[in-house]
Amino acid sequence: MEHKLEDIIAIFNQCFEEEYNTRLVKGGDEPIYIPANDEVPYNAIYFARGFYSSALHEIAHWLVAGKERRKLEDFGYWYEPDGRSEERQRDFEKVEVKALEWILATAAGFRYFASADNLNGNPGDTQPFKQAVYEQVKTYAEKGLPKRAETLRHALAQFYGTEDRIDLAKFDVTRI
Repeated sequence: MEHKLEDIIAIFNQCFEEEYNTRLVKGGDEPIYIPANDEVPYNAIYFARGFYSSALHEIAHWLVAGKERRKLEDFGYWYEPDGRSEERQRDFEKVEVKALEWILATAAGFRYFASADNLNGNPGDTQPFKQAVYEQVKTYAEKGLPKRAETLRHALAQFYGTEDRIDLAKFDVTRI
């Protein structure tokens, strides 16, 4: 299955541009979320280097962010660049541990990798992080997704012709 950037951009924008004044935009080297301002009249989610996986990752941040956080650049998150120590990596993972990216990737028929996002540092043991993400997938499968996440998951499943539900059999923590 081919995953074109134009498709994920169009799907996201069709779901959210009108109601949330938010667009997904192909960005440069670093991803960033910029709320609407005097220069750009819409909220912009810029994903890195034209990577489909980066688009899904940044979308997941947007889906987790509440109304007030969506008014802040990068949702008000702190960011420590690549090269983090193992201790700082654990702190970083507490912010990153959201299963929505994996759920969206599965709905799009796209391979998900739980990224430590720390290529030049010491990620340490990533298994607890991966297990925590899987536990969140199980919770969402039981209790359902938040409204915006469900809207996008459904749209991706429709576009890519995948199963239109969270099937736990499709989520294997040993493969991420």
